[in-house]
Amino acid sequence: MTSRRPLRLAAFALALSVFAGAGLAGNALAGEADQADRFLTEKPLGVVELFTSQGCNSCLPADEFFAELAAKENIVALAYHVDYWDYLGWKDTLSRKENTERQYEYMRAFGGRSVYTPQAVINGRSHVNGASRKEVDGALARMERSGEGMRVSIKVSQTSDRVMIDAGDAGSGPSDAHLVIVYFDPPQTIKIAKGENSGRSMTYWNAVTGIQTAGMWHGKAQRYELPMSEISKKSKKGGCAVLLQSVGEDGLPGPILGAAFIRQR
Repeated sequence: MTSRRPLRLAAFALALSVFAGAGLAGNALAGEADQADRFLTEKPLGVVELFTSQGCNSCLPADEFFAELAAKENIVALAYHVDYWDYLGWKDTLSRKENTERQYEYMRAFGGRSVYTPQAVINGRSHVNGASRKEVDGALARMERSGEGMRVSIKVSQTSDRVMIDAGDAGSGPSDAHLVIVYFDPPQTIKIAKGENSGRSMTYWNAVTGIQTAGMWHGKAQRYELPMSEISKKSKKGGCAVLLQSVGEDGLPGPILGAAFIRQR
């Protein structure tokens, strides 16, 4: 099955958007030097959001390639398992309705008429076949050269009880965005018992489990603070990432301007 398209699906609404790995770095704040880690600036090559399904056999090559992307320190890779292929005989154990909603929001933002898997959205700006290494790598490199990569620095630091996220200045271009935390599972090996991939075992990386909006950013350097207990509770044994993503007046997702991993100790 090549890029599968559902015959009929209702359109969903999602006002926010977000996207691996994780990284809490830290420079001590005044009076907290004994608790904080060293400070780390995160400015990766780009963000890859893969829309995939355990029930779609054309997704298998994309999932294997995605595992390589998820292992790279300079790429924020997030996998959104969708639920509209469940009728093929296997319910995706990692799918979430919210993931399907997010894909429909991208569809509307890109002016499309349907969704498909495997779809890779690059930096929130364009989409390509998620199984094509050439298309994904090419889009990342092209956007980096053209200034459509991660141009706003995101710095993450931590103390024993809080996480601090510092978003830099905008420079030129979009100056309003949502600061979003994306939570994801650790790698999981799933044995698929039914459907088109029956009998196959696949290891899935960075499967998104939740999205949290941390605040608004208006183009100027700004700090956001979150309780460490909240981050730890929602990420569980997995991880989380920070995305700085512009959102249009219609609520549709726009370009991702900055991103960082949040690594838990």
